[in-house]
Amino acid sequence: MMKGLIHHLEIYVSNLEQSISFWGWLLTELGYESFQKWDKGQSYKLDDTYLVFVQTEDEYLDVPYHRKRVGLNHIAFHAKTRQHVDEITVQLKEKGIVILYSNEHPFAGGENTYAVYFEDPDRIKVELVAPE
Repeated sequence: MMKGLIHHLEIYVSNLEQSISFWGWLLTELGYESFQKWDKGQSYKLDDTYLVFVQTEDEYLDVPYHRKRVGLNHIAFHAKTRQHVDEITVQLKEKGIVILYSNEHPFAGGENTYAVYFEDPDRIKVELVAPE
């Protein structure tokens, strides 16, 4: 085990069904497998790291998430290759998921960063970055 690696992230979502549809597809494409499932949540695991998605309780849904507020801004994942980024981009478009910064895609992160940027159902920004 490598000291400092992330063990898990737990993300509260506004609609578990929508989030699992989105994240389940994406994480499976990235090599994750379903890990745990219960009535209010689900997790996906890759090696020693897992991501947990939990339905937010109704009483806490009054203030929606926004990545420019205090807290999580975005999640970035490694892609295998530039072709992998391109394949995921096509699938995102087929699913009707908006590509952020599309006028600068795939170099919205700079001339040395080949990536695709998009949002989950709660508008958490997600980034898939190819190796340099």
